[in-house]
Amino acid sequence: MADASRRVDLAAAIGFVVAHGDEVDRARLAYLRNGAAPDPELLALVEAGQLAGAGWPGRQGGTVASVDATCFRFAELDDLGALNRPPARQALDWLAVTQRPDGSWEEDPALADEAPPWARPGDPEARLYLTANAAFWLSAAGLTARSGGPLDARVGGAYAGVVTGAANAIAASLREDGTWPSYLVTGWLGAAVLFGQNRFWEAAQIQAVLGERLPDLLAPDVASLACALRRLQVGADDWLLLAAQRRLAEAQRSDGGWASDDAEAFTVHTTLAAIRACRPAVTSSTPAGTA
Repeated sequence: MADASRRVDLAAAIGFVVAHGDEVDRARLAYLRNGAAPDPELLALVEAGQLAGAGWPGRQGGTVASVDATCFRFAELDDLGALNRPPARQALDWLAVTQRPDGSWEEDPALADEAPPWARPGDPEARLYLTANAAFWLSAAGLTARSGGPLDARVGGAYAGVVTGAANAIAASLREDGTWPSYLVTGWLGAAVLFGQNRFWEAAQIQAVLGERLPDLLAPDVASLACALRRLQVGADDWLLLAAQRRLAEAQRSDGGWASDDAEAFTVHTTLAAIRACRPAVTSSTPAGTA
């Protein structure tokens, strides 16, 4: 049985990122730790490539915005406190207006030949994943925007209506046993969205399934799960979040980092996610976007 008292060594994890990360990685770390504002030139580098009036394409030089690629960019920008900047706001607005009438998202058909397998247009599994992913970032951005000004105070923040439609689509997809017809990542993104909408029963159904799968998950997925729950304000005493943090403590390497299932080059990214997932709870004075 795992040692329930074991904790992630955050000091060692921070040291790993400092030693092995690049300029963007270290800027993300500084913002996560103390809200330090990144250099404007670095932010511009991360924001580069955005299409006019839309999000980001899936490949360099692409001319069609991708839901999946844009959500990936949001994750980088969120770690730099940049979801309130004009590029992210433009992309979020684009995402909101491209929601389908049934509350879902799907990649543009023009991306059929270049979209990755998990985001192919026309694939129901990909559609549910993109719906959970888009709704997650619209939820996160709504909370960040509301904390920065007098925007929509409804559940879901500035994009409340859009997120409500997405939550309905996610909830409608659940089977009686709490499983869902899509990838595992869809589950934790969807659970976070539903929790953020105060739909605690549906969120708990998904969490129960994820809890059963947790012992078999690799570190990057465990970190991603915990980050998603924390970002949409799941409580620090949530049982699944605590279990995920224990799993990360067990998987931490002696050098302070966590192995990636993709390649050694991604260990810094995985380590940053683990830091986000396990760092102490923030206070109300902590800059927006770090919850």
